[in-house]
Amino acid sequence: MMSRIRLALLAGGTSGEREISLRGAAGVEQALNKDKYEVVRYDPATDLARLAADAERLDVAFILLHGIHGEDGTVQGMLELLGIPYQGSGVLGSALAMDKHLAKTMYTLHGLPVAAWGMAEKAHVADPAPLLAKLKLPLVVKPVRQGSSLGMSIVRQVEQLSAAITKAFAHDQHVMVEEFIKGREITVGVLGNDTLTALPLVEIIPDSRYDFFDYEAKYTPGATREVCPAAVSERLRKKAQEYGIRAHNALQLRGCSRTDMIIREDGEILLLETNTIPGMTPTSLLPQAAAQAGLDFSALLDRLIELAMEK
Repeated sequence: MMSRIRLALLAGGTSGEREISLRGAAGVEQALNKDKYEVVRYDPATDLARLAADAERLDVAFILLHGIHGEDGTVQGMLELLGIPYQGSGVLGSALAMDKHLAKTMYTLHGLPVAAWGMAEKAHVADPAPLLAKLKLPLVVKPVRQGSSLGMSIVRQVEQLSAAITKAFAHDQHVMVEEFIKGREITVGVLGNDTLTALPLVEIIPDSRYDFFDYEAKYTPGATREVCPAAVSERLRKKAQEYGIRAHNALQLRGCSRTDMIIREDGEILLLETNTIPGMTPTSLLPQAAAQAGLDFSALLDRLIELAMEK
């Protein structure tokens, strides 16, 4: 019998998405083939010294951390220093994708379409007029380096803007304000290192109770309907998949990514953001798209680990 792969499963952490990370890790551990992998769990909130001590005995790490100190290149940097291969993007790509302002800057440099945006300053809480001179209502206000829509608001009236900026600054020292785009939200998964494959599109349809795909809409069972493959024309499907691959390359990503987009009512597609460690439960968006492409959850995990060890 072949010896099993010793896999470090990193989950938990210190970000606002800790609970989602732990929930995902339970499902991943269950889905990993016990004959193939020996899984050792590490929680970066408490176990970094143990991870460093065990490094020589570990074959690969599976990072299931979302948000700051997980998805932003910091853990990736530690694993590089320890010489442990890991799934997904490296230090630079992870940091770029995590910073929504830098990601949008890279998209535009690579000719990818995005909504107009600006950066809020603390002074804009008292006087948001300079932002309103450049951007049209309604606006989306969000922390630059948070996931799961934490600290995000949609502003439809001028008088709501100061409170929305204050709320976002409570989550991050950098806050982005962008024009709200009305349309259909889709997401495009990409798999691969040197050769990239775009997965089938998923359309995200939040229940009418929700203004947008916020934390509650994301994680409350039944609050959001997901359609995979999304019911779009062949032209839009190809364009969205092409954009997903171009975004992946623009941000210097590896392994896998999932780029969220809006199809505007005029048929134009605009990019919102790219996730380097997408949700990993069997019903999460990337696993749904992979299943549609013929990779069930266990096979998807195998593929991500293969890509990690290829590096």
